[in-house]
Amino acid sequence: MPVIAAISEALEAHVQAGDTVGCTAVVADHHGILHQSAHGLRAAGGSAPMTLDSVFQIASMTKAIGCAALMRLVEQGRCSLDDDAGELMADLGALPVLEGFEGDTPRFRPRARPVTLRHLATHTAGLGYEMWNADQLRLLTLRGAKRREGGRAGMANFPFLREPGEAWEYSVAIDWVGLAVETISGRPIREFLADEILGPLAMTSTDVAPTEAMRPRLVANHRPDEDGRLQAAPGIGDYSDGFYSMGGCMSGTAPDYARFARMILRDGELDGVRVFSPETVRKISANAIGDLRVRDLPSALPTLTAPLEIFPGVEKTHTPVFMRVEQDLPGMRRAGTLFWAGLFNTHYWIDPASGLAAVLMMQQSPFLSPPARAAFESFERAVYRELS
Repeated sequence: MPVIAAISEALEAHVQAGDTVGCTAVVADHHGILHQSAHGLRAAGGSAPMTLDSVFQIASMTKAIGCAALMRLVEQGRCSLDDDAGELMADLGALPVLEGFEGDTPRFRPRARPVTLRHLATHTAGLGYEMWNADQLRLLTLRGAKRREGGRAGMANFPFLREPGEAWEYSVAIDWVGLAVETISGRPIREFLADEILGPLAMTSTDVAPTEAMRPRLVANHRPDEDGRLQAAPGIGDYSDGFYSMGGCMSGTAPDYARFARMILRDGELDGVRVFSPETVRKISANAIGDLRVRDLPSALPTLTAPLEIFPGVEKTHTPVFMRVEQDLPGMRRAGTLFWAGLFNTHYWIDPASGLAAVLMMQQSPFLSPPARAAFESFERAVYRELS
């Protein structure tokens, strides 16, 4: 197992400081794995050590895989990113725009612009998330609804918050991407991913719901107690209704996700298996929102997430699959790096300019809390210090 001591030492220091209970990390280049390590425990107060095959809720790291599935259909000529998603999925097309509230009564109007698959994949559809949009949270509260309730029918509780194409806002849009993949392909998303993405990449410990083989290796989620110490908290949700949210349902391991990242780094091929053509990877990697930019969002649920401020002051765009930085970060990733994360502080990046890809998985709330940010930044700086 390749280990770079300085990277391991950086992560071990954050475990010892209590910034995280445990984590796993993988770093790779075009040729293979450069570093992989596991630190700490799977659960606070437990005895099971963290191992490289530990299974994490990867939450929004699901999004890149779901959008990659859509790009597989684009590559096959079965759809275009500029297709009208509202015509493809009538329940999406019927959603109104939430204009505001009169007392406790929401006020709606019809949508004026078409919503495309591109809008959905790039978070420019005009939809939102209750964690970062107070109006969306208020609507759910007034209706007594939760995002995971009601399966596909529950998506009616997430109306448009503005017209498509007006702004970037992180949202439930990728749930609709998964439903679009099912509609276009005529196959359940779990089957499609297994055949087109996960299977070809030999990601045997990643799935839309933990398999029986994965469950014994699950990592506990953690939240800080009154003294700030991380304690085990409820984790895996129930997906027995068969609605697998491409916005965040998946569980997996760091080595598995590194295989997905390496495939992108290698222009669509890994271990002799071609998943995408180089031309499709170029589309996957390119800014797809024009002059719009990723913007900071305030937190509406502070116990779950800090404000959505990713590299504040750094220009960021969005591709059909990934977030993307448009300038170098000194001592860290280069311009053109593709990246994102999961709500429980799992992270990845793919840096074509430096030829590096990396994954760091922790399992704790709130998202982007100062301790989690510190651990991730130390990891990234150690990677570039040792390998750039």
